[in-house]
Amino acid sequence: MDNISDDKIINDNATNNGSNNNTVISRRLEAVRGIMKEKGVDIYVVVTGDYHISEYAGDYFKEREFITGFTGSAGTAVITQDDARLFTDGRYFVQAEKQIEGTGFSLMRVGAPGVMNVAQYCESIVKDGMSMGFDGRTMPAEEGIELSDICKKAGAGCLYDFDAIENIYEDRAAFPHSKAFYLDEEYSGESIISKLSRIRKYMDNKNADIHIMATLDDICWTFNIRGCDVECNPVIMAYSVITKDEAYIYTDKDRFDDKTLAKFGEACVEVLPYDSIYEDIARMNGKVLIDKKRVNMRIYELIQSGIDVEAVLSDNPAMLFKAIKNETEIRNLYSIHVDDGVAVTKFIFWLKKNVASGNITEADAAAYLDNLRSNIKDYIELSFDTISAYNENAAMMHYHADETNAAVLKPEGMLLVDSGGQYMRGTTDITRTIALGPVTDEMKMYYTLTLKGMLSLANAKFLKGCNGFSLDILARAPLWNVGMDYRCGTGHGIGYLLNVHESPNGFRWKHNPGKNDLAVIEEGMVTSDEPGVYIEGRFGIRIENEIVCLKDFDNEYGTFLKFDMLTVVPIDLELIDVNYLDAVDIERLNKYQERVYKTLEAYFDGEEKDMLREATRPVGV
Repeated sequence: MDNISDDKIINDNATNNGSNNNTVISRRLEAVRGIMKEKGVDIYVVVTGDYHISEYAGDYFKEREFITGFTGSAGTAVITQDDARLFTDGRYFVQAEKQIEGTGFSLMRVGAPGVMNVAQYCESIVKDGMSMGFDGRTMPAEEGIELSDICKKAGAGCLYDFDAIENIYEDRAAFPHSKAFYLDEEYSGESIISKLSRIRKYMDNKNADIHIMATLDDICWTFNIRGCDVECNPVIMAYSVITKDEAYIYTDKDRFDDKTLAKFGEACVEVLPYDSIYEDIARMNGKVLIDKKRVNMRIYELIQSGIDVEAVLSDNPAMLFKAIKNETEIRNLYSIHVDDGVAVTKFIFWLKKNVASGNITEADAAAYLDNLRSNIKDYIELSFDTISAYNENAAMMHYHADETNAAVLKPEGMLLVDSGGQYMRGTTDITRTIALGPVTDEMKMYYTLTLKGMLSLANAKFLKGCNGFSLDILARAPLWNVGMDYRCGTGHGIGYLLNVHESPNGFRWKHNPGKNDLAVIEEGMVTSDEPGVYIEGRFGIRIENEIVCLKDFDNEYGTFLKFDMLTVVPIDLELIDVNYLDAVDIERLNKYQERVYKTLEAYFDGEEKDMLREATRPVGV
């Protein structure tokens, strides 16, 4: 899966791209402007997200989508009385342009030369005496602080509790309220008591009395719970406060069964009402550890305005701890990747055998793979909506086929399939670009260079202390050498039965301001390795394996680390031009293919086993 996010791109004829919808969006925009005028707000900023700084927001929280019509998972709207702009990044340029056409919004292509980001734009338009407003519950504190400082510098006011959309949001989804379940130690590998002890030790080192957590994956990891409040992200809506002796979860108590409540009791964890978190923060005193990247602006402001409260700014310790998978988690991940790999491989064989029928669409292909996964032991749900994109559709990184308007697959060209599952044994994420028949020499060239980069990164050996910026060039260099690049990172951290995109580890070539992407790659971290090529209107290529960081050896220079591949699915040899591979590349490819065959052969027989043997045959020998 692309390393920053995944979301749906609706086809051109989809409902939310039609002229009727654009008229609706225009009316909503005018209604918002009326409320802004009434409240004296000149600039209104609407971010994407929930109260917990989640990458994926449940349906209840889609205010930015409601007001713009843009369905991507990343974007910010800035509205004034005479202008409206949508800011998003290169993953969504094509999608956003289509979806906001005729709505009154114009597109700001963040990252493109000469294009301002949200803060820069707001700074360019705010004037003395103006007022800026946003909902502090959904605004990440770090971004809210920047906007607040811009307002102060300009002599403008800043309202942290302004939501002009909530009262016009018709047919809004219900606030999420799923049942939670306890993740036993045979899967989690560590008790609540142990995790709280580690967090408290971190607090002591920071001289903090209290720690506030707002991020859902950190909370669920700490208390060994999972749920389904957010599609494809097995979490529940909750806050948490941890002191030196006690711990509190702010959510509805009826979410938990007797077993979970008993585990909470053993660890001195108390469940309190969800909405009472803000009242409790307002009454706090002492030194409070918070991560301004992982709490909302309302929480941050309550602490900053407290009389006997001092903010201790630091990373969430749970974020750092959960990124390093323990022995139990890693053992389970190796196991589930075999079962997941069998499903994906069977899917590829089915697709190649049946594509000539002319009866398979992008959506049909995705549904077939999703069904294979659903039959795997310990399956819970998908880890994101499966991306099944044929030829030119694959050039859009986050394309998602509409069931009624999906492209029909032909025995030619390529299908890109990015998919994954949530299981008790962990989270999977894999992309394969599949030849459906004859392909061009250009496709083969770019596929082979993409593969070359993926294998280079996966086979890296490096000194402990390197971060993702040190290693990204290994994946990107083969494409840079021919003047090609991709507008995203090369890899993202992956949770254990949690978010498929997990901070803080990843691979990228430059720092993304506002993102926690500077982490050192540590033993036990699981990261995706997914370079690609995306040529608008023609085709897209991505090859993605999950890799786990392991210790290699020690010597006089320090500790050397390496990666091991968790993903076991054949590389499509029909797309390889060996002329672009050197001897080392060929050795790496053949070694991986041999491993795939030896790992999966017991799960195949007859014609499928013959196909597996052929699909993993050595090349260049």
